[in-house]
Amino acid sequence: MSNVAVVKIGTSSLTDVDGVIVDAALRKLGEDVATARTAGYDIVLVVSGAIAAGMPALKLEERPTDVALLQAIAAVGQPRLMERIVEILDWHGLVAGQVLLTSTDFGHRTQYLHARDTLRRLLDLGVVPVVNENDTVADEEIRFGDNDRLAALVAHLVGARTLLMLTDTEGMFTADPRLDEGASLIEEIAEVDDALVAAAGGAGTARGSGGMASKLAAARIASWSGVRAVIAAARRERVVIDALDGLSVGTTVAPKARALSSRKLWIAFARPSAGRITVDAGAVAALARGGSSLLPAGVRGVSGRFDALDAVEVADEAGQVVAKGLVQWSAAALDAAAGKRTGELAPGQPTEVIHRDDMVVFTD
Repeated sequence: MSNVAVVKIGTSSLTDVDGVIVDAALRKLGEDVATARTAGYDIVLVVSGAIAAGMPALKLEERPTDVALLQAIAAVGQPRLMERIVEILDWHGLVAGQVLLTSTDFGHRTQYLHARDTLRRLLDLGVVPVVNENDTVADEEIRFGDNDRLAALVAHLVGARTLLMLTDTEGMFTADPRLDEGASLIEEIAEVDDALVAAAGGAGTARGSGGMASKLAAARIASWSGVRAVIAAARRERVVIDALDGLSVGTTVAPKARALSSRKLWIAFARPSAGRITVDAGAVAALARGGSSLLPAGVRGVSGRFDALDAVEVADEAGQVVAKGLVQWSAAALDAAAGKRTGELAPGQPTEVIHRDDMVVFTD
């Protein structure tokens, strides 16, 4: 599986300004995938555009905000998009297989493993899996997410070497090139942090839900997975094969030397956060040293409504997220016990807020 790559292409790269699928863009994608397959790479496609593809068929000019309507539009657009992808790949002698996923498939361990086994089996059969979020039921992701995050999780799922995110820009720039003529391309990023994601801004176009910020967030997931991430222009000639061969085609985010385990990645990025725990400087330092669990004595504040075994963020007193893990306390109980030392806890209360085996620390 060492030659597996995940290639994600966004809505703005597949549709025109009216939301209509551009067939030439799909044909180029098919040619790029076929070239990569001939070179020995196994490709998993993550394709956006179900909602955008469904809008013209329903004679809708503007993307609505109503969740139920978005789900209905996706139900119309997804088969239209997939049908053409199947035709194009078939022309290149490739077999496509559709895989629709939801956040639930990554939020529950058993379903996570089933999804992994299915994708790996498809690759073993020589199939090009075409992955999309199941927008017809995934209301949370329609409102708040996009396929960039999904692509990063899939890259870990299949043990990919590279995650290539194709978009309508050449990569990450020092400033918005549409507004600043002096903006230059950032060819390499050693590490993606919260500040860099925030500086990247919001959605790129009205037709897509992503943008550079979501791609950087996805690249961060990939990096923690030990996967090299590349953000490049879909229109570039030979973009897929050049990116997979290691040529400079856009912005590359380096993988971390030590990748998270499957379970830790699931905790860090697949489980939604139900709340946040603020800790003092001593607790931050202990977590950063590694091997320490979070204790009630280091807790300074609790926000959100969470129960035991929910995923929560751990932040310092400046609001910077330093870790994430599965909490052993409810929010109400932890709020009452914040700052207490182990000997001060009531009988039967957990001595640890988050055990080190259930926590991912983001500080190096």
